[in-house]
Amino acid sequence: MNTALGIDIGGTKIYAAIVDEGGKIITVPEKFSTPKTLEEIKDTLKNIIEKYSKDASVAAIATAGAVNAENTRILSSTANLVEGYSDIDFQSLSPEKPVFIENDANCAAWAEHTIGAAKGAKHSITVTLGTGVGGGIIIDNRLLKGKSGAAGEMHFKMSLERKRPCTCGTFDCFEAYTSGRGLALTYKDILNRDLTTYQIIERAKDNDPGCILALDIWQRHLADGLIGLNDIFDTEIIVLSGSMAEFVEVEYVQNLINKEIVTSPVIVKHAAAGNFAGLIGAALLALNKQK
Repeated sequence: MNTALGIDIGGTKIYAAIVDEGGKIITVPEKFSTPKTLEEIKDTLKNIIEKYSKDASVAAIATAGAVNAENTRILSSTANLVEGYSDIDFQSLSPEKPVFIENDANCAAWAEHTIGAAKGAKHSITVTLGTGVGGGIIIDNRLLKGKSGAAGEMHFKMSLERKRPCTCGTFDCFEAYTSGRGLALTYKDILNRDLTTYQIIERAKDNDPGCILALDIWQRHLADGLIGLNDIFDTEIIVLSGSMAEFVEVEYVQNLINKEIVTSPVIVKHAAAGNFAGLIGAALLALNKQK
């Protein structure tokens, strides 16, 4: 059975493990702190790939940033990683094994499609809700990449007010409303004072009315964006992953969506592929590409 080395690069940590063709992790995942300089991150990746080179046919990297259609380079900036990271020649990190890279949200979407909450569905969308918002779109059992490789970026407009700056450099994107930061901005809109995302969630648990209202509006913003995505892609399942997803009442959001969509009803689920979905999805996509 072919195996791949899956590597998931985050802003603070890197995970690595060997994954088989069925999406099973067959080595204990290793955790590394994400280096703070470009040379250190390149050296760390080289060492990880060299360590596992005998056990895998390909090194598969899940990374922030849009990735080109050939899965060889990053197309956009990656603000949560070191300066110059997006210019790395990833293939140069391994003289012997091919190196495959893909956007981390796309990798998570593929893991949910193959082994997770969307398993068995030909059409699904996975949205990762965290500090930012990412997404991956599966159509007819294929990952949608678009003309350049950047399909699935969650930066469509939610408003014309030019009120909320987004990490992409424009205003009022889906991310600016449905990320953790988006929840904090919604709370500020309501009460004209600042709380952190964590404080809002904790105070909502204690029945603070302003925090409960902010969470409700945040979920309605999420539903509004998902209505648009579903009407365009006519999907079977929408999967919600990431650190903020656990605070979504999926039945509530599903009902909001299904009241307004023009397609047949859609199912909304929490992610099920686990904390290592990124490296699993990267490994499976890389193995598929080798066939």
